[in-house]
Amino acid sequence: MSLGVIGGGFGRTGTLSLKFALEQLGFGPCYHMIETHEHPAHDALWLALAQDERSGWRTILEGYQAAVDWPAVFIWKTLIAAFPDAKVILTLRDPERWYESARQTIFARMQEFAAALAGSEAESIDPARRAHMRMVNTIVVDKTFGGDLSRDHAIRVFNAHNEEVRRTVPPERLLVVEPGQGWEPLCAFLNVPMPESPYPAANSTADFTARFPGR
Repeated sequence: MSLGVIGGGFGRTGTLSLKFALEQLGFGPCYHMIETHEHPAHDALWLALAQDERSGWRTILEGYQAAVDWPAVFIWKTLIAAFPDAKVILTLRDPERWYESARQTIFARMQEFAAALAGSEAESIDPARRAHMRMVNTIVVDKTFGGDLSRDHAIRVFNAHNEEVRRTVPPERLLVVEPGQGWEPLCAFLNVPMPESPYPAANSTADFTARFPGR
């Protein structure tokens, strides 16, 4: 099985909703950051990829028909080259709103991770959880944002990434969508019938906060 759909958008642009939508349309399973909770051994493999050992991604994504969100978006160029027939979906959001959502959710979580890993009790953290924390912070904070999650810098990185995806992917392979557009553009792009059920709505800021309360 090879990837038929590759997500080019950063987290907090509707990627979890897109995962559920793609799976409902028959493009499943779809890889998303939440898959690492089901497959904790993947954390070490993604961390190795972040250190430029790029051959291991095939092992991680074996059996998946689609991949969206981090950590897969970290190697989006590798994936679109490896699967030249795959469609690419760039999920977008107003940059200011994207940052505010990220600041309250994933960035806050990563800052908690960084503090825990640097603290005196770091070695007492469960090894599997510690590996996940290191993977997430390495790929997202260090490699994607250069260690700087401040508003202006993060938005510059976000905008530059989106422009690079648009510039790199041929128009016939690329769909650019924003949350709230529903099934129509996605189904037309993938040439599949539109479901009668509503488009999935998952992982709002409130959902994220409830699932990962601050500690």
